Amino acid sequence: MAAQDFNFLLATDSYKITHYKQYPPNVNRVYSYFECRRKKGAQFNEVVFFGLQYLLKRYIAGRVVTEEKIQEAKVFYQMHFKQVVFDEQGWRSVMEKYDGRLPIRIKAVPEGKIIPRGNVLFTVENTDPEFFWLTNYIETMLVQMWYPITVATISREFKKILARHLKSTSGSLEGLEFKLHDFGYRGVSSQESAALGGAAHLVNFCSTDTVAGLIMAQRYYNCPMAGFSIPAAEHSTIISWGRNREKEAYECMLDQFPSGPVAVVSDSYDIFKACRHIWGGKLKERVMERSEDSALVIRPDSGDPAETLLEVIKILEECFSCSQNSVGFKVLPSYLRIIQGDGIDLCSVEDILKKLHDEGWSAENVFFGCGSALLQKLNRDTLNCAFKCSYVETNGKGMDVYKQPVTDPSKGSKRGRLSLRRNSDGFIETVESGVGKPEEDMLVTVFENGTLLQEYSLDEIRKNARLWEEDVSPALHNQDHPTPLDVHQKHIMNGVH
Repeated sequence: MAAQDFNFLLATDSYKITHYKQYPPNVNRVYSYFECRRKKGAQFNEVVFFGLQYLLKRYIAGRVVTEEKIQEAKVFYQMHFKQVVFDEQGWRSVMEKYDGRLPIRIKAVPEGKIIPRGNVLFTVENTDPEFFWLTNYIETMLVQMWYPITVATISREFKKILARHLKSTSGSLEGLEFKLHDFGYRGVSSQESAALGGAAHLVNFCSTDTVAGLIMAQRYYNCPMAGFSIPAAEHSTIISWGRNREKEAYECMLDQFPSGPVAVVSDSYDIFKACRHIWGGKLKERVMERSEDSALVIRPDSGDPAETLLEVIKILEECFSCSQNSVGFKVLPSYLRIIQGDGIDLCSVEDILKKLHDEGWSAENVFFGCGSALLQKLNRDTLNCAFKCSYVETNGKGMDVYKQPVTDPSKGSKRGRLSLRRNSDGFIETVESGVGKPEEDMLVTVFENGTLLQEYSLDEIRKNARLWEEDVSPALHNQDHPTPLDVHQKHIMNGVH
């Protein structure tokens, strides 16, 4: 299952090559875990677990150790360290005893689950005493889980904001899954980042232009088509007509795409004149001929996002009028909408929607596109992701281990074998020191001895990640403490996916 040209032996931090020499004599088991540490004052209090299945399928499952790869690693590390430190015999033993499959067990939270920070998300341990050094050898790769977890978490935070405003200004959540469009493909560092981040966004939404994310969802999460897009203009297709033919450029879009929604970037020269004199003037009748199913979506792409969007919607109201919805907020005609894709992050979306609310406008009128704030402006410290050893066995005798830095108590680690449970109050908590009850453990064995044991479809993951009623209620949103999970599960919002 793993890529044939990928050498797993080279997929770790250099210094880990030497760690097999550093453990105490007669160690036969190393057990480690991954978490998003809790941090006081953090922006995000819970995380969406996503992406492990891809990493396991792509890089870790199957026969990953061969003689050819051992020899390649041997030569590489000899050149790199300028001395013999590579454990050639250890890796050859993996190859001979397990046909090159990794004698490792990984237990993890089901993908899509919403877990409060500070809890174990997955654990790793060796299944053969000879290969105790493997557990933390694969830390480097597994900690890259920080990226899809962080993107999925941020995407869901967008969804919370959009859901609250949509519910309060329209009375329903209709269309929520299309309200945030992924514009991030060009703004990430690699094709794989686009794929993994794009797929993470699709846990929460069905709207994207990041093709790589759709392909990942197909290949690794059994979803034939996870997201959708519409025909849309870019500046090159508008300005190539010349400034004096801006109206003709817009008219071409209406002609070429007479049915279905179409988005037209309209700020190449003057967004306000374009809305008032072209869309609301020369092409007004053409726009009014369109239907709700073939709406014109006007895209501002410069200036202060909130100020520009408010001015645009006022101009469109003057030119096309508006109506009131069932909860008393203004709505443009169904054939006309706006998408704001410039300068969008969590704060700006909240700001825009609040200002629209204050001006009496429903969130139904607008869609958002987000690029770098969704897929790129984040790092491992955004959610304080860490992988630490918590238990070892020496000569078969177990010992709980931990770190407790005097200079930073927040970096203290958990102790012993871990399990994750929902306690009697309904809160999710980590049970340390191996005292958890197996029947209560939320962690599932997903990988063992080279084989993927559990797979999740994107549909299953989306169900796990659905919003709760408490996420949508403004009164409950800013509470400092979480609502018990059993209450959450009684109030899962329906009809989103």
